[in-house]
Amino acid sequence: MALVTTAEVCDANPQLILSGELRALQPNFQIYGRRQVFSGPIVTLKVFEDNVLVREFLEEKGNGRVLVVDGGASLRCAILGGNPVVQAQNNGWAGIIVNGCIRDVDEINGCDIGVRALASHPMKANKKGMGEKHVPINIAGTRICDGEWLYADTDGILISRTELSV
Repeated sequence: MALVTTAEVCDANPQLILSGELRALQPNFQIYGRRQVFSGPIVTLKVFEDNVLVREFLEEKGNGRVLVVDGGASLRCAILGGNPVVQAQNNGWAGIIVNGCIRDVDEINGCDIGVRALASHPMKANKKGMGEKHVPINIAGTRICDGEWLYADTDGILISRTELSV
């Protein structure tokens, strides 16, 4: 989505918005990381106060993908920290969306990757390995499926059923 803002995409595609093919997440997320604008195919993950599967995904090659984590909107602990974000940056992930909390904010803000989360929290997550990979999730008023496309900038986050040619 080179040099085209999410606002411009919305303005140019009212038919995709009406059909539900293009959706905007509710503006609940804080912006972290050096990359404020990012996009890519979505990989979904559903966990609750457990970060084992988050770390496992980010250890894989990202190939420009975006990991979207439904953390149940928990504000009781962080499910993403600095070390996995550094690994994600080095493995070629475009971004990470966390419907929950992160920690190690200064370290994350130094990384060339896009990160969105509800808030920061100093407490670490459980390590039980519980969760579901590649499942439809519902966050910020929007259903998100594995393989859809995410577009993020400072105006917001869009989800599209297919890659947009803009």
